[in-house]
Amino acid sequence: MYSVNAPVPGRVRELASRLYPRLVGFETVRETHSLLVKRLATDEDRPVSALGRRVHRALEGAPAVEARITGIDCFADPPLGSAPVVYLAVESPGLEAIHADLADVFDPVAGLEGDDYVPHVTLARGGDPEAARRLADRSIEPVTWTVGELEFWDGTYELPVSSVSLPA
Repeated sequence: MYSVNAPVPGRVRELASRLYPRLVGFETVRETHSLLVKRLATDEDRPVSALGRRVHRALEGAPAVEARITGIDCFADPPLGSAPVVYLAVESPGLEAIHADLADVFDPVAGLEGDDYVPHVTLARGGDPEAARRLADRSIEPVTWTVGELEFWDGTYELPVSSVSLPA
């Protein structure tokens, strides 16, 4: 699976690191952090490089956008994978607009994208729902940054394949 991701700044990674001791009881704790903007299904009949070119074309004209971590939240019953999912909540009308533009070009994943898209940075998943709720009740200092690039991400190797500077 490939995706378009927004890298997060060091301040967001530092926040995730500070929360790490409260996450160790979860089944999976993310070691690296980014913000998923759009999942991309691969087409077995076309090379991945063609998918990358389509992504770059779809992002033409996309502006740099503001994003803001506003708190900790959780998905109690996510449509995929183990529950709960604890995450850093992100407010970004600009990223939501980019997601909508990409969803016009690349089919949205039902239940996760399109109108159901929630910008977030996953911290951990699986484990005690009460622990997730306690984390979601914690207050944190907001972190605001400008998303100045997006990455075309290879989910198999968990690496960016290419990037697009914004404005594109």
